[in-house]
Amino acid sequence: MYGSIFRALPGPLWMRIVLSVVLVLAAVAVLLVFVFPWISQFSPLTDSTIGSP
Repeated sequence: MYGSIFRALPGPLWMRIVLSVVLVLAAVAVLLVFVFPWISQFSPLTDSTIGSP
């Protein structure tokens, strides 16, 4: 799967490597900014019981 994505990118090898890194960083940024905060509201792991009566 990753090989076919890599072969579909345009340009010489160095440009495909740069584009791959940019795409991975963009995917990580979208996950950190939008997806993980939205999912955290459904996670019971963020509930704290310290200090509660």
